[in-house]
Formats: sequence, structure tokens, C-alpha cells
Amino acid sequence: MPIGLQAIVPAVDLFDHCLGEGPRNMAHKFEIYKDKAGEFRVRFRYNAEILFSTEGYSSKASAKNAIDSIKKNGPEAPIEDNS
Repeated sequence: MPIGLQAIVPAVDLFDHCLGEGPRNMAHKFEIYKDKAGEFRVRFRYNAEILFSTEGYSSKASAKNAIDSIKKNGPEAPIEDNS
């Protein structure tokens, strides 16, 4: 499993809930930001906590594509329990 997906597996249940038909006033969101190296990154925030962030991308369009990919593939990702 790619490192990026390993980072989001613990949040799959919450993420699946966030994409569902829950209340629209829930405090969860994707954020696109520029890091110190000038690359675009995506983070998923629930309330004040950052649940995961992505690798750096050279363009904002690539970061937006990452969000689309996470939305599409995240809820169906298998859970790997390494405990």
C-alpha cells in the first residue's frame, strides 16, 4: 500500500461518514496550501485536528486531482491492522 494511503487508513470510517449524508455544518474540510518549498499540498482537517496530509504537488490542479482521488478511492480502501 502506498505511504499516502497508510496515512489515511485510520481515518477511513470518519472520512466515509464525512462524505455521507451527515449535517452540512460539520467541521471537516480539505485544505490546499503551499509549503515552504513552494509545492501544493492537501490536508484533511476535522475540527482543529489534521487527520492526514499529502505529498507535495507542483501544481494546484494536481492537488485538486489528489482530492478527487481520495474522495473516490478513500471510502473503499481496505483497512490494514498492524497492531
